[in-house]
Amino acid sequence: MSLPRCGVPDFNLNRSNELYLQIPTLASHYAFLPGNPKWPPTKRNLTYSFPPGTRTDVNGAIRHATQIWAFVSPFRFSYIPTYVQANIKISFQYGDHGDDYPFDGPGGLLAHAFVPTIGILHFDADERWVDGEKPGAYDLQTAGLHELGHILGLAHSNDHNALMYPIIDIGVRKVLGQDDINGLKALYKF
Repeated sequence: MSLPRCGVPDFNLNRSNELYLQIPTLASHYAFLPGNPKWPPTKRNLTYSFPPGTRTDVNGAIRHATQIWAFVSPFRFSYIPTYVQANIKISFQYGDHGDDYPFDGPGGLLAHAFVPTIGILHFDADERWVDGEKPGAYDLQTAGLHELGHILGLAHSNDHNALMYPIIDIGVRKVLGQDDINGLKALYKF
């Protein structure tokens, strides 16, 4: 837990077989959030927004993250300027910010998101965030893509190559892996 990571708790996958963990071609590593929450079938167009005053470089990073999920799923995402009306509310928060999941300053917990249909995504404002790969900084698109996976209903994967793996490396941009796509397909049956 000392590595920089997503703040969403890990859930027991009940997959302790060593062979299972070593042969990704024979097994899936994705998991769903407890209770398998998901967006209803009538809700495939999701809106997102940021509170007034949010740094502008986050817009492009999150737009690209939503486009990536849209490309592999039945979901479509669109930005709306009215934060309170958005399905997905994205903001930067410091320390204890009132949701019972406080951030811990630089390093440690980087971001967290809440289950469908709550749709809240928080980035730790104490981290160094950039849109891209830069030494000493975390990529907004990678973390946003990961947290949007939670907002869609995916839990952490135990596949180190999956975007939904809980550890987020500094200075690196990750993309969706096949395990991430398979997980979303299994959850939403498309």
